[in-house]
Amino acid sequence: MKIIVGLGNPGDIYNNTRHNVGYLVLDSYLGDVKWKNKFNAEYYEENIAGEKVLFVKPLTYMNLSGDSVVQFINYYNIDIDDLLVIQDDLDLVFGTYKIKTNSSDGGHNGIKSIINRLSSKGFARLKIGISHDRSIDTKDYVLGNFSKKEMDEFKVLQDTYNKIINCFIKQGIDRTMNIYNTKNKGD
Repeated sequence: MKIIVGLGNPGDIYNNTRHNVGYLVLDSYLGDVKWKNKFNAEYYEENIAGEKVLFVKPLTYMNLSGDSVVQFINYYNIDIDDLLVIQDDLDLVFGTYKIKTNSSDGGHNGIKSIINRLSSKGFARLKIGISHDRSIDTKDYVLGNFSKKEMDEFKVLQDTYNKIINCFIKQGIDRTMNIYNTKNKGD
């Protein structure tokens, strides 16, 4: 069983904000599905290539994301190697990505919460670049909406993010990193 967590903040006010990249990627990947609620999160379950996959969007607000994630991990007895978290990253150029495991939170409060609740950094992350306009307060920037141009570019990039998710599900994190980190031009 695999679990793919998209980080974001609940509520319409945050729908198209930079901090909600994880939600946006899952929504685009899955399309129009009926989400269920459990452990203060929305989740959707699907079998893909013979693998049971849980897609999770914590509803705890970013800095408490780990509360929901650890409950799913424990309830379904999911190995930490089968967890992929999709997050925004200020240090990457908009739309570029990096796939990592065993790395620090990098100042991302959602990741910090997950690391603290799991007592481990050993899970996979799909970090999606949102750039960083240093003339704007960081909190205001990440909670700001994407421009129309950025949203249009994001829709084009979604195909790559979908392929990364599929590769993780079918082939695991090591193979996914080998394939997609070498293709990425964001470094």
